[in-house]
Amino acid sequence: MRTGILGISAFYHDSAAAILIDGEIIAACQEERFSRIKHDSGFPINAIKYVLEEASMDYDELTAVTFYEKPLLKFERLLETYHVFAPKGLVSFVSAIPLWIKGKLFMKKLLQEQLQKFGTAKIPLLFPEHHLSHAASAFYPSPFEEAAILTIDGVGEWATITICYGSPVGIRVLKELHFPHSLGLLYSAFTYYLGFKVNSGEYKLMGLAPYGNPISSHTKSFKEKILTELVDIREDGSILLNMNYFDFATRLTMTNNRKWETLFGIPRRKPESAISQEHMDLALAIQDVTESIVIALARTAQKITHSKNLVMAGGVALNCVANSKILNAGIFDHIWIQPAAGDAGGAVGAAFAAFHIRYKQERKAPLLSDAMNHSYLGPQYSDKDILNTINKYEAQYDYYKKFDDLTLVVSQKIAERNVIGWFQDRMEFGPRALGNRSILGDPRNPEIQKVLNLKIKFREGFRPFAPSILIEDLSHYYTLNVSSPYMLFVGSLKEELRNPEPENYNDSDLHDRLYHIRSDIPAVIHVDYSSRIQTVSREANPKFWQLITDFKKIAGCGILVNTSFNVRGEPIVCTPRDAYIDFMRTDMDYLVLGNYLFDKKKQKQFTNKNIEKIKIFDD
Repeated sequence: MRTGILGISAFYHDSAAAILIDGEIIAACQEERFSRIKHDSGFPINAIKYVLEEASMDYDELTAVTFYEKPLLKFERLLETYHVFAPKGLVSFVSAIPLWIKGKLFMKKLLQEQLQKFGTAKIPLLFPEHHLSHAASAFYPSPFEEAAILTIDGVGEWATITICYGSPVGIRVLKELHFPHSLGLLYSAFTYYLGFKVNSGEYKLMGLAPYGNPISSHTKSFKEKILTELVDIREDGSILLNMNYFDFATRLTMTNNRKWETLFGIPRRKPESAISQEHMDLALAIQDVTESIVIALARTAQKITHSKNLVMAGGVALNCVANSKILNAGIFDHIWIQPAAGDAGGAVGAAFAAFHIRYKQERKAPLLSDAMNHSYLGPQYSDKDILNTINKYEAQYDYYKKFDDLTLVVSQKIAERNVIGWFQDRMEFGPRALGNRSILGDPRNPEIQKVLNLKIKFREGFRPFAPSILIEDLSHYYTLNVSSPYMLFVGSLKEELRNPEPENYNDSDLHDRLYHIRSDIPAVIHVDYSSRIQTVSREANPKFWQLITDFKKIAGCGILVNTSFNVRGEPIVCTPRDAYIDFMRTDMDYLVLGNYLFDKKKQKQFTNKNIEKIKIFDD
């Protein structure tokens, strides 16, 4: 009889479901991909339905269902926090408590009621702690027999940072930092103050930081004020926040804006308003502070575990610049990071924790890469599904019997500076597009960043784009000396490939720095000559590898610009219909669905009768 474990994360943000069969990940997906609500926090009914179908398992056959955290322990933290900070936070308390009383406090009953839609059997319902779910998601799918485990996020129940040790006997918690002292919430506070949305805009802050001037008096002053007034960093990487400056414990906002304005000399930036040099310098200051804390935590993890291997999860593990600082510091020989490091990945971790810890099942021998199936764990659609979309919208297309013929044509289109929507096989699990739900372009085209940001993604012009590079070509372009299949490390462009910066470059405005031609592949080189790299191997994704290989034959460059297939405010596309709609309502030139190629010029234009109007939201 098969052992089936269903993992669920829900009711905060990025709800998801995952399923293990006999310890193997069969499927995992975020609810947002089905509901089309970005960061959907609702019960993942569609994701559960999908993973059960993908595993060919009925709900009543499951061994257990496991939820990614302990709701009662979280409620205890909520009550104790309000008690400690009383009478502050009354408004927040009055707002939050009814929600808990109506549902979250009785989470087990709520989950059981929702799960009854799938079956009537009384399946055991388990609740591992939030950071244990993160730790399990990082260790058990990793290629290591043993490893130090570092998990960093906003907050789980009480823990905000944990250092654990994973081995054949299980996961042992060695150190914890508790709320309200949180690196994730510190970074989110700056995300909020700089005008971006908490829990989704942190990567914008990371992308903005390189525009800061590292030698300016502003940056140095901001950093000094952070370290003297906002956060006390201990030698082991643990931190203490000065809660006089933060409102997240008791109110509905992250920061005490009046005190922050007095401290930094600039008001909170309003969303969508102009970005000044002071904003960029403040972003650089907090990114530098974050990196120093993460490196200190990594050193502590190595010191107390004596391991040569590190695995990471939690939202802060998506900060690829900080990850690379650990890598470059040489603290560990090997590093592996869960590609769905945020709360969605908690569904995977909860399932692994149940299988290996609750049911004491032995872990399979470590793999050469990892057990995440290259993160291609989402749904796949057939030619019939594509044809349904074609018929619905009367789409015009060319069909290629041989995939090799298709990639030759598409690679030529890219080389001619066209933008391609690329949709193949199983959807990626996690926040990154890894070549199956991607928008692609020519990295040699200096205009492509502007086109993609402003006319296709409908987002801020400063946002950088990632290169997807043939793994065999990595060493020719970048100093990075390890594979990066999940875009979780950055690499620096080699010195000999760089164009020099003009005189007084750091004093120029954002526009001039953004569009300075830094190399022969300007579209994927950030202002500091870095790139968030995806290495592509033939084994991991033969179709994507073939496309890049064909492009290299034409362009002499084994790299493509790769960004997620979505527009601002919506999740990555899931179905052929999602992809066709985004293709038609943006300035993409061509769309590839499987072996079908669509030319924008040949398509019947949409009307209000057959498609909803595009909606642009702050993401």
